[in-house]
Amino acid sequence: MVSPPPDPEDHAVPILDKDMTLCISLAARPSNIGTRFHNYLYDELGLPYVYKAFAPTSITDALTGVRGLGIRGASVSMPYKEDVIALVDHMDASALAIDSVNTIVNDDGVLTAYNTDYSAVAALLATHDVDPTSSVLARGSGGMAKAVVAALRDAGFTRGTVVARNEVTGRALADLAGYSWQRETGSTTADLLVNVTPIGMTGSDQAQVQAFDDAAISAARVVFDVVAFPSQTPLIRAAQAAGRPVITGAEVIALQAAEQFALYTGVRPTPEQVARASEFSRA
Repeated sequence: MVSPPPDPEDHAVPILDKDMTLCISLAARPSNIGTRFHNYLYDELGLPYVYKAFAPTSITDALTGVRGLGIRGASVSMPYKEDVIALVDHMDASALAIDSVNTIVNDDGVLTAYNTDYSAVAALLATHDVDPTSSVLARGSGGMAKAVVAALRDAGFTRGTVVARNEVTGRALADLAGYSWQRETGSTTADLLVNVTPIGMTGSDQAQVQAFDDAAISAARVVFDVVAFPSQTPLIRAAQAAGRPVITGAEVIALQAAEQFALYTGVRPTPEQVARASEFSRA
């Protein structure tokens, strides 16, 4: 049984000194989820690290700063997951396979890019026992969508459709997995529905919109929404009301952040520690 995380008031801000190791996140609209997750684990494990979120005015300048200031690691979110490729020194296979980056590790000025979203999605498909013979309807064609579709492909999901208004990126993503592409969802249904767009995300202009309609949800066997904040998106709530098994963005962000944590620190937190950090990050 996972014990509840301590009250936020019980966590004092650490005393910073010259030996502290800094890790950061880079996003157009940063949240506190990653910041709280990493700092919680640093505190619990007694590691001399600190984590801070940034909204860079220039991603090029931000990566120059990572290299020049010796910042140990950087989490990369929308819209920079592809922009940073030209700015790093090496691409790990997880990022190279899909041309999308969500994690950068700095080893003495040498920047290596990874994609921990891919590994998190692959793990969740396995732990939720999603049948790879299922048909897939995936909405979205951005950097995160690449990670999701690649994980589906590599897990043996061969029957799929990518829904994306941008035909260029939509077709390219569909081709990555041998899927078909269409501009709108329309009346299409599938066994596995996956939302990989900002629809339903807090702060977006579609925060109250359901990414798939009730008919598609009723026809599905599993509903997966990668939006992490809130974890109870309109799509997830509708799927739960219809009695459909769900995979949430909160699960994705916890697993991918745990992998980032291990890359930055060399320490792999236990599942119980990850669960506590995830709960604390969303409190």
